[in-house]
Amino acid sequence: MTINELINQTGARDSLSRKHHRVYQLYSRTSGKHVQVLGRKILARGEDGDKFGKNISQVVVEADTFGSQVRIRGKETNFYLCMNRKGKLVGRASGRMDECVFVEMVLENNYTAWMSAHYSGWYMGFTKKGRPRRGPQTRANQRDVHFMKRFPPGEQPGPQNCGFTTIGKRGRRTRGNRGPPHTQP
Repeated sequence: MTINELINQTGARDSLSRKHHRVYQLYSRTSGKHVQVLGRKILARGEDGDKFGKNISQVVVEADTFGSQVRIRGKETNFYLCMNRKGKLVGRASGRMDECVFVEMVLENNYTAWMSAHYSGWYMGFTKKGRPRRGPQTRANQRDVHFMKRFPPGEQPGPQNCGFTTIGKRGRRTRGNRGPPHTQP
């Protein structure tokens, strides 16, 4: 069994497994701003320090399967980013519909594209002014669909207070490193 067959088998979304949630800012390559889920309206005009609230340009990416299928939810509004049958990006209060599921694709240039799982070949994209583009007008190689996942300011991943323990010559534990050794003149 190849990895592609395994991904296709696990493509069915699972309501019993534990979901993986990650908070990001989705930086649009075209508009130079962050994606915002403002209730039913979706824009890419968010700054790092928005005056309308620090969480307005943050999204929660919910992964519920192995095959990189995700749901994108606005952190402050709790509305899900969805694509309707006309290809328009809209916000919905419930993310249970197939229209709210996207496939995360990491491209050769290290940008991320989000393709609709329900409407294959339609991508989430924005114009230079931050307005959403309709799905049928988008392709994976267009700049309009390229995004960078950025961690919000002050929420970097990994261990925060990482201390190292060194072992001396005789195998004894010593205290963590406190800086370079002092030299006497």
